[in-house]
Amino acid sequence: MEPENATPQVFAKTSKREESDNDYNDEVEDSFDSREIFDLIRSINDPEHPLSLEELNVVRLDQIHVDNSNSTIKVQFTPTIPHCSMASLIGLSIRVKLMRVLPARFKVDVEIFPGTHASCEELNKQLGDKERVAAALENTGLLSVVNQCIATPPTG
Repeated sequence: MEPENATPQVFAKTSKREESDNDYNDEVEDSFDSREIFDLIRSINDPEHPLSLEELNVVRLDQIHVDNSNSTIKVQFTPTIPHCSMASLIGLSIRVKLMRVLPARFKVDVEIFPGTHASCEELNKQLGDKERVAAALENTGLLSVVNQCIATPPTG
């Protein structure tokens, strides 16, 4: 099957985050920030292309908002084309990745950046519906695709 966007524009990757000794010190309180969330989702694989969401500019640092005091994280993403049929799968992959790695205290909202998809409102409603997300994750075929998207590529 031919991808909807056969020749997507590829963007440069952001440099790695600078680490400090405090990053590994369990005695230092370390709140989450937008960059840390970006680093968690930037390598998610696009379902149609052998590229990451970062390389396709689907996820961007300026579209991630963290409020540690209220334990909320909002991630907005931008599909590569306005009629992207993979947008709900991309959103679900972002949500699942964050659900698996963040402390349970966080409420995570994932949505399409306003005006970047023809069905933005409908898809955001689906992505924000806990019951629909839970039902989607009970579908073993869909869960398998999500797991492929969020799989960490081997290093070395």
